[in-house]
Amino acid sequence: MFYDDTPSAQMKWHLIVFTDLDGTLLDHTTYSFKPALPALKALGAKNIPVIFCTSKTRAEIEAHRLELNNIHPFISENGGALFIPKNYFSHSFQFTREDSHYCIIEFGTPYPQLREVFNQMCTSLPGKLRGFGDLSAQEIAELCGLSLAQATLAKQREYDEPFLLDDEAAEETVKEIATCAHLHLNRGGRFYHLIGNCDKGKAVLHLRDIYQQKSAHLKTVALGDSLNDLPLLAVVDYPILIQKPDGSYDPSIKLDNLILAPGSGPSGWCKAIVELISRL
Repeated sequence: MFYDDTPSAQMKWHLIVFTDLDGTLLDHTTYSFKPALPALKALGAKNIPVIFCTSKTRAEIEAHRLELNNIHPFISENGGALFIPKNYFSHSFQFTREDSHYCIIEFGTPYPQLREVFNQMCTSLPGKLRGFGDLSAQEIAELCGLSLAQATLAKQREYDEPFLLDDEAAEETVKEIATCAHLHLNRGGRFYHLIGNCDKGKAVLHLRDIYQQKSAHLKTVALGDSLNDLPLLAVVDYPILIQKPDGSYDPSIKLDNLILAPGSGPSGWCKAIVELISRL
């Protein structure tokens, strides 16, 4: 087990790591996290929480949490919702709703409303957009290099519609339609995303504030590789940009205190974390 989940370990935190998954903690092609294991073990030994903050669905994240024995809160679908395991915090906090496993804080627009607007986009730009709601699990598996079971989890959308845009010249039209509906457009490693008035940064700040009720001198780290990670990277003390598979860095991410990871995917993730915690 990488994380100490005893009550004494949860009383106070000094450092929290927020991380994107695809192309960051997970390899862009294979989705493996194995090269990051040395850093994950080092963080676990210091009881430093690793918070998944990703465009993935709750169902997808839960599968990865199980693989990594991760018992910490997580942020799904580009900041659409924050899931906090019940009894994780000893102090109280406000939340939107709860189920048998989590206290859930919702920031995003419900998926059916997103689909209504996405259908308007498809009507205005016939044949140029394909959303997850239009694709079969088999098509998603082929597009993303996922297994059929993984693609089925990826289709369980709640707050975010990923889509392909076949004509980049139509991007402005798509943005206009989204803006008129009070929605937002951003871009990840593979897809555009239609979301509500939410982003990774807002969810991270909210969770940080809950942690800070017990940890006044808390410092935060975040790792990401794409434009949709910019809100996440912009709100932490130590933002780390992971290389793309070709060794480049996303040119749209510019921050004065940005740390450039010496590698791509989980390998770059591992090197950057080990270097940072050795300094701290």
